[in-house]
Amino acid sequence: MTNRPSLFSLVMSLPLLIWQLAFFLVPLVFLTAMSFWTVRNFQMQPDFDFGNWQRILTRGVFWDAYLQTLFLATSSAIVTSVIAFPASYAISFKLSETAKRWMVFVLIIPFFTSYLVRVYSLQVFLSDAGIVNAALSHIGLGPYPMLNNSFGTLVGMVTLCLPLVVLLQTFSLNFVNRDLVEAAHNLRCGRLRTVLAVIAPSAKVGLVIAALFAFILSFGDFVSPLYLGGGNPPTLSIMITDITKSGQQWPRAAVVAIMMIVTLLSVAFAAISYAYKERGK
Repeated sequence: MTNRPSLFSLVMSLPLLIWQLAFFLVPLVFLTAMSFWTVRNFQMQPDFDFGNWQRILTRGVFWDAYLQTLFLATSSAIVTSVIAFPASYAISFKLSETAKRWMVFVLIIPFFTSYLVRVYSLQVFLSDAGIVNAALSHIGLGPYPMLNNSFGTLVGMVTLCLPLVVLLQTFSLNFVNRDLVEAAHNLRCGRLRTVLAVIAPSAKVGLVIAALFAFILSFGDFVSPLYLGGGNPPTLSIMITDITKSGQQWPRAAVVAIMMIVTLLSVAFAAISYAYKERGK
């Protein structure tokens, strides 16, 4: 006998359905339709012209920006996940319940401050005469260029994602069965092997979802590539603003935006499928 959803559950799910239709599906349909419009005399006119798609997808500058954005987002997700895991592990397995609550509060604090303000403050640290290079100069190193390049962009993306990834990883590690960890120790597994063979597989869903959030936030980030990376090399978010400024070419910008959405959805579906895939299947 199949379990049919109750009327109450259907009614309770309506707000979410309405929200998705109003703020995701409808704008996506409009964005797709706009990508076929034309611009004449700096004014958009409804049309069904594939010229925008052909112009964007056949330009090397678009694919360079696409690969650069994909590389930065992937690097950000990997670096953030690797940096966050020791902190998440320590919070989940080493701290008391009271200390855990305080650490969660500390991790939420960065979201009280504007991301733009945090990026501006990073310029003080990463500039040629900044705090990091000044510290390195005392040991005879530097100065190293950390702004207006991919390194500065990556630092900004990691700064954006790190608190959220630590929180998600911590919540996931909290649900790891401690009996399995104790069993691994009883079988004389070392700490590293226990983490790799027991803890990480048990928390795989949360770890993958955390990395996915880091990828999504980094892929669409505009602030770090502009103010820390200097737009060099450009990312897709910067390309969208450049296209709209050049003759009000919103339809061409819509093509870039759709390609970003398709990429994010593809990566999200692939990551979720991997996260929930059972071992050995």
